[in-house]
Amino acid sequence: MRASDRAYETLLGEIQSGELAPGAVLGEVEQAARLGVSRTPLREAIGRLAADGLVAQQSPRVTVVTDIDADDIRELFEVRRALEETAARLAAHRGDHETFAALATAFGHTHIEGAEGLDDYYAVIARFDERIDAAVNNDYLTAALRMIRTHLVRVRRLARDNPARLVQSIAEHRLIASAIASGDADLAAHATHVHLHNALTNILAALPEPAPVGAAKTLQK
Repeated sequence: MRASDRAYETLLGEIQSGELAPGAVLGEVEQAARLGVSRTPLREAIGRLAADGLVAQQSPRVTVVTDIDADDIRELFEVRRALEETAARLAAHRGDHETFAALATAFGHTHIEGAEGLDDYYAVIARFDERIDAAVNNDYLTAALRMIRTHLVRVRRLARDNPARLVQSIAEHRLIASAIASGDADLAAHATHVHLHNALTNILAALPEPAPVGAAKTLQK
């Protein structure tokens, strides 16, 4: 792996996990030393993160991790809905029906008890995304989906674990996979729409309440 790729993957993981929190400053000298790379590959990595919208340059020498709030999440889901509903339709037309029937069965056997159960759940989700991308067979669409998924990792971290929602999500994914397996493009798109509506509602409900304006002014005095 190239030094710039290694630096990018490390910084991406730290931003997605919250280890590098919104507002964290990415100093070239400090980060290059910490990651064991020279400043040129570090600049390339930061440039890629900026293109992803994960960092922004506040001044010629200061780059910070971007924030993500409720408005950002709503905008993200507007794009996600358009992309994923289209992808579900295309997968119903182009995908291997047996592959998605097997995924529907896998979702039916998925449980979320304990850390291992959650790992299994997210592993099946990852397989589902991979099969959708392969079925769509459209590099432009899958590139856009990858960008959305990069931000979704951060968004999911903001939401508290909700076992009831995860059980609901499993059932929603199972329905989407079953619709694709049967070649029903309308049902696949509609089930995707419902899933994303429920996901957004849950995430927004889990966000911490913003501080009252009056309280913020008091703290600034």
